[in-house]
Amino acid sequence: MTDTPSSPSSGPSVTPNAADAKADRAARQAAALRANLRRRKQQARSRKEQEADTQPATSPTDPANGETPTCP
Repeated sequence: MTDTPSSPSSGPSVTPNAADAKADRAARQAAALRANLRRRKQQARSRKEQEADTQPATSPTDPANGETPTCP
């Protein structure tokens, strides 16, 4: 008795049509992931811009920035 398999292939054979379908599916998934990443980055940018627009700029003489104003 031998422990080696009778067939040299390690898995089931894949037909050319199945291989093409798998490659197409992988390409569609990659494109969808890229589009999703772009959309998420754009959302993050718009949120950051929106936060910058809503926060008022503080001046160096403004006590709201954590510093005490000096007397002139």
